[in-house]
Amino acid sequence: MSSSPSTPPTNDAAAPGLAERLGLGWRLHGDGRTVAPGDVVTPRERLVWPRTISIGAQHVVAMFGATFLVPLLTGFPPATTLFFSGIGTILFLILTAGRVPSYLGSSFAFIAPISAAMNQYGPGGALGGVVMAGIALAIIGLIVQLAGTGWLQKLMPPLVTGTIVALIGFNLAPSAKANFMEAPVTAMVTLGSIILISVLFRGLIGRLSILLGVAIGYITAVVRGEVDFTAINAAWQEQGLFGLPQFHTPEFHLSLAGLFIPVILVLVAENIGHVKSVALMTGDDLDPYAGRAIMADGLATIIAGSGGGSGTTTYAENIGVMAATRVYSTAAYWVAAIVAILLSVMPVFGAAVATVPQGVLGGAATVLYGMIGMLGVRIWVQNRVDFSNPVNLTTAAVAMIVGIADYTWSVFGLDFAGIALGTAATLVIYHLMAFIARVRGSVGSDPLTPDTSKTPSPLG
Repeated sequence: MSSSPSTPPTNDAAAPGLAERLGLGWRLHGDGRTVAPGDVVTPRERLVWPRTISIGAQHVVAMFGATFLVPLLTGFPPATTLFFSGIGTILFLILTAGRVPSYLGSSFAFIAPISAAMNQYGPGGALGGVVMAGIALAIIGLIVQLAGTGWLQKLMPPLVTGTIVALIGFNLAPSAKANFMEAPVTAMVTLGSIILISVLFRGLIGRLSILLGVAIGYITAVVRGEVDFTAINAAWQEQGLFGLPQFHTPEFHLSLAGLFIPVILVLVAENIGHVKSVALMTGDDLDPYAGRAIMADGLATIIAGSGGGSGTTTYAENIGVMAATRVYSTAAYWVAAIVAILLSVMPVFGAAVATVPQGVLGGAATVLYGMIGMLGVRIWVQNRVDFSNPVNLTTAAVAMIVGIADYTWSVFGLDFAGIALGTAATLVIYHLMAFIARVRGSVGSDPLTPDTSKTPSPLG
């Protein structure tokens, strides 16, 4: 395919400027067909369109399992969530000027607050909470864009970030068990398949272990008579091949703020982590775009919550595809977003996904929720958090119990549950203890100083 369309004309300054602001107008990388050893296709480059489209399709597959699992676990329409993930991704690519390759999929951090809100106020209330979280996230992004990330690093050092991520994952354990026990045999097949696929296969197949495990679990459920196909037939009879997904308007209840606002701390950490990871792999300085990334995620979450979708976040799953292909082109993400939107307007497709039974969800959730929790532990390990320091140990100990046991507290008409209280406990206990320890000199070492006294364990 000719490379001329990818190169903006030099005699028209306005067109390249607009394309640059929108993150379009990619340069062709080399011959557009190959990537030399040790080389990468940067975000502002692309391969020929057939290859770009194929890589975009891989991104759809990579995000698919996790993005669909969130609405299935929370009761939201899967097609609607997929639709808004595509819209959110396009918005993200535009606001970051095509410099930060990312897919905005469903955030697991929203599962617990959405589930709790659904029990109290139904779908409308849960969507209102998603919108509130999105507004708060967008404001944080604006502050980061204006003031930099230094204040965030002081507010949320690795001990704090790891604890919040861990307690969100482990807080979901009762939900995983409830679904698992609905169909233990199917759940065990799903769980076993995920475990085996992740170690039996290399490359993309291994990274898609959850999606493939869910597929195997679904087939098992069909054989065992646990799947009801009525919704698929109804979707075909009523809407045919194409039709808009099911939209829903939000309702706002201030009492839900305590459930949803703490989630933004996880989303901030995920966005900054994603920007740092891509910068490391491409060699680009993306710090100037960190605030834009957070703002874009916040706006995408607002839009999703306003129409019936779940909150969004940058997807680590797609980093794996980029690392495997060495293609970081944002053109591939435009393809992925467009494909996602096209799939979302196929009612039969959405109805088929919605038929995934509870046993399959329970098996997958057992792995996923545990992984979320262990990602928090991984943050501690990678940053060598010193748990011999009582400030770090006490902070994590109290917050984890509050989150896992799902403590609740109602005050002034507001309801706070385990995630909100655990997050508050993490921030208050850490900063209060650290302040007192510095003033009194009662702790031997700075809690922020990594423990370098011992060689890291070979196990991680």
